[in-house]
Amino acid sequence: MALAPLLTDEQAPARARAVFDDIRATRGTDYVNNIWRALANDPAQLESTWGEVKRVMAPGAIDALTKELV
Repeated sequence: MALAPLLTDEQAPARARAVFDDIRATRGTDYVNNIWRALANDPAQLESTWGEVKRVMAPGAIDALTKELV
């Protein structure tokens, strides 16, 4: 049982939907993982967390798959 509701696109505030759209565009997928849907309950936290993850996952010396595993 989830302690924080997993918000659908329709339930999420506009700020969270904008982050969902960026997640989809950045990752090249239509799927938004449940961690992001839970964080959408606090749009400011969602924006901050996604910003950091996006920065860390950007192309660099370590490939994306290895970064996901770490």
